[in-house]
Amino acid sequence: MTQWEQARTETVSPDITEPTNALPARYFTDPEIFELEKEKIFGQYWVYAGHANTIADQGRYFTRTVGDRELVVRRGEDGDVRAFENFSARTGEPVVDETPMTDAGRVDATELEDAEEVRVDSIGPLLFVNLSDDPMALAEQAGVMKERLEALPLGEYEHGCRIASEVECNWKVFAGNYSECDHCQANHQDWIKGIELNDSELEVNDYHWVLHYTHDAEVEDELRIHDAREAQFHYLWPNFTINMYGTADGYGTYIIDPIDTGRFRLIADYYFRDGDLSEEEREFVRTSRQLQEEDFELVERQWAGLKTGALAQAQLGPNEHTVHRLHQLAQEAYDA
Repeated sequence: MTQWEQARTETVSPDITEPTNALPARYFTDPEIFELEKEKIFGQYWVYAGHANTIADQGRYFTRTVGDRELVVRRGEDGDVRAFENFSARTGEPVVDETPMTDAGRVDATELEDAEEVRVDSIGPLLFVNLSDDPMALAEQAGVMKERLEALPLGEYEHGCRIASEVECNWKVFAGNYSECDHCQANHQDWIKGIELNDSELEVNDYHWVLHYTHDAEVEDELRIHDAREAQFHYLWPNFTINMYGTADGYGTYIIDPIDTGRFRLIADYYFRDGDLSEEEREFVRTSRQLQEEDFELVERQWAGLKTGALAQAQLGPNEHTVHRLHQLAQEAYDA
């Protein structure tokens, strides 16, 4: 038996100063937990589906899998976006083939007449779906994030490129890594030279947290989407991020999409004023990709350690408030 199977573990403590301030290891390694997450997390909360600008025309659609359920997200003839289960009750087969947001297709409304409709809501051009019969409002889940993002001209930006990566790691390990920057000094040494971590700010809300950083040099007005010299990294539970880099006229989104207990897919999308990227924007994406690869190496090592069973329950550092909140939300979902 591994050590965590032999040892006693406790639920995540509400106080970050307690020894049991993180999830027990089995919540990252047990396949039964992943099955539970499909119902308790991805079947209950609002989950990011995609960007409205990619289906700007009537009849355009893309598909998105949430848990085990494949959905069709379509722009209707009335201009509204609706989502449906990609399953026809009449034929017993999928209505459309798998179609990514980056290569949207077209489907007639009559083909979806026998498909069950799913709830859709939005934050600006960002589309979210919910599979629950009785969900909380998206405005409640997003909190202040909704008002802040809708005050920005996100809809004026076009999709520039997508990078999708399959990573050998439980999705929550990467989510925790994204949610703090204690590792940045050691893991992102080239990037860290341009920001002032001493002036960083950590903001934790009910289902949403933000890491704010300032940059050493002032950035010209036309090269940023928000306040001067600031980068903002927003995380919305359970698995969506929006990244305001502060050094480029654009933004990015991440979907931390679980495949199974030990794998997830990171879907990184980048948005700029023009969908045709300049060389400077391509270099920006390459830098972002370098940071992703550095993080993949780190979280895969963490995942390897979790699988050994060397620890029954991890312990967070005193500054990891965002990771603590992530673990609390997961624990609350499992216990619901």
